[in-house]
Amino acid sequence: MIPIIDSHLDLSWSALSFNRDLTEPLEVLRGREQHMTDHPSRGKATVSLPEMRRGRVAVCLATLLVRAKREVCPPGGFWRHDLDTATQDHAHAIARGQLDYYQTLSARGELRPIRTRGELDDHWRTWESAGNAVDRLPIGFILAMEGADPILNPDEVPYWWALGLRSVGLAHYGHSRYAVGTGDSGPLTPAGVELLKQFQKVGMILDLTHSSDPSFFQALDQFSGPVLASHNNCRALVPGDRQYSDEQLKLLIERGAVIGAVCDAWMLYPNYIPDHMPRDVVKIDAIADHIDHICQLAGNCRHAAIGSDLDGGFGSNQTPDGMETIVDLHKLQSILDGRGYALADIEAIFHGNWLNFFRRHLPA
Repeated sequence: MIPIIDSHLDLSWSALSFNRDLTEPLEVLRGREQHMTDHPSRGKATVSLPEMRRGRVAVCLATLLVRAKREVCPPGGFWRHDLDTATQDHAHAIARGQLDYYQTLSARGELRPIRTRGELDDHWRTWESAGNAVDRLPIGFILAMEGADPILNPDEVPYWWALGLRSVGLAHYGHSRYAVGTGDSGPLTPAGVELLKQFQKVGMILDLTHSSDPSFFQALDQFSGPVLASHNNCRALVPGDRQYSDEQLKLLIERGAVIGAVCDAWMLYPNYIPDHMPRDVVKIDAIADHIDHICQLAGNCRHAAIGSDLDGGFGSNQTPDGMETIVDLHKLQSILDGRGYALADIEAIFHGNWLNFFRRHLPA
């Protein structure tokens, strides 16, 4: 089974927002939720740490995810109670709590923080030497932040860097303090421009996922450091501002970025309406379509990868037909093989491209 590096998993948010014990086997975790009706994904989780090991997910980008939204939520407006907070102070505190969850699991040997290329190489050697006997190994994680609201001001970047943060997206949905994200349109704020300068100084990787088009293009102009798109699909296949146009994808490719394909059905099938359309209209092959599209744009396989976003607010109720857990990412191997992809190219997509990217851009 080919090892996987998954560039987007909201592990701490899923654990703390849904009160899930991610150290449990997935069937146990699902069983605890069978009676719950507060969210469509209850009883349909796709990720736990034992399930990641079963699927040989050796490394992931594990996120801190929380938003400060008071300024764009008028009285009576819509809030995501599992995401939105009244102030940046709240967002900062919640993100620190999410980080503490990762630190607790790391102290227990369930996870291993990866902050340097040396730590990455050591962790990868451990997993390679273990073969399929990885049941007791910690899963490596590179700390990422989805939406920069927990960073109180640009001068705080060195503080977060010292805590191990290595990749940051400027916005999630709508407005953040620093940029505009999915579902709205607008440029970087003055604080966002300054934030990028601080990223440049410490070596932070900029994740352009979720950036609105104006924020995307401005960020690329303002920032000359490493960029990636941790979980992004292709607008040419599924229209909408959550996906990126061929123009945007080509700019990312020119900058040496890697782009992780997402498993959320509404990003894989045009006009898909979650929980209102039959799940079986979306097949796992659709994920391969987006991977293939990026490879065709690049003229090679060096920029396509996996950024599943599994359990990022959706469960198997909103994954392609046949994808029940994170283990099913391995079904992509036979699909890509059937499309003429060589084993070396499939290995690059599963882990090699991310491995090379982080070997270049993590500190020594």
